[in-house]
Amino acid sequence: MNQQTLILDLDDTLIHCNKYFVESRNRFANVMKKWFKSKSLSKQEILQKQSDIDIKGVEQHGLHSSLYTQSLVATYRYYCEKFGRKMKGAEINQVEKIGQSVFQRKVKPFPYMYEILDTLQAEGHQLSLFTGGDKINQYRKVTQLGLTDYFEERIFIFEYKNTATLQQLLNKINADKKNTWMIGNSLKTDIKPAIELGINAIHIPAEIEWSYNIVDIEIEPSGTYAQLKSLVHLPEYIREQAYYSAINTERDSVKEILSKEWVHLNKEVNA
Repeated sequence: MNQQTLILDLDDTLIHCNKYFVESRNRFANVMKKWFKSKSLSKQEILQKQSDIDIKGVEQHGLHSSLYTQSLVATYRYYCEKFGRKMKGAEINQVEKIGQSVFQRKVKPFPYMYEILDTLQAEGHQLSLFTGGDKINQYRKVTQLGLTDYFEERIFIFEYKNTATLQQLLNKINADKKNTWMIGNSLKTDIKPAIELGINAIHIPAEIEWSYNIVDIEIEPSGTYAQLKSLVHLPEYIREQAYYSAINTERDSVKEILSKEWVHLNKEVNA
């Protein structure tokens, strides 16, 4: 089989992630509604303000896990200042615990994640992990799930996950672009950078997507760009693509040989 280089995202591609943030944000909004019940604050209003603060922080400072908890505290502070309500240390502590609880949970893989990685590895593909966040939190997940068995030293963690950092990864693994695939749920941090760099991309949409990850793709792909409904379809899709790639490589090789022979024959005829 024609070996492919597969670069996989971690959060919401291999493992559950965003749903834990949704649960945490809902807890936070419910507590805020209780504290500000006389101000007729809606849950949606609270969630939108927190999201605005959170995304602004990520755009300015990257994907460090501490920013999420800070965004909850900043949202609490915003409404205290807006309504002239005194901030309370006990309430700040409660907000911080709600935020930090996301990073204390035992992570869970998507169904059949191990079987899928086993299959891809057994079929000879080179696997790399490209994930966004701080090293302490992301390595916590990698260690809990035993993912070094599949990715070995090819685990790349960046607080800024974008085209520049994906290029750094590609430089380190020295991959052939036509046989390299970026696989992830985020249009912003997985798919768009892959298309900009001219490698193949597979988008596997998350059931619950973070608004930060949603962007329009306005670049014409130079490689293959596909969308799969689930991670479970990945091995078969890669198998098919590797097969067609091998056929095309063999066809190109035959064409080159025939072309050389034709040139040689012409020289002999004209001699």
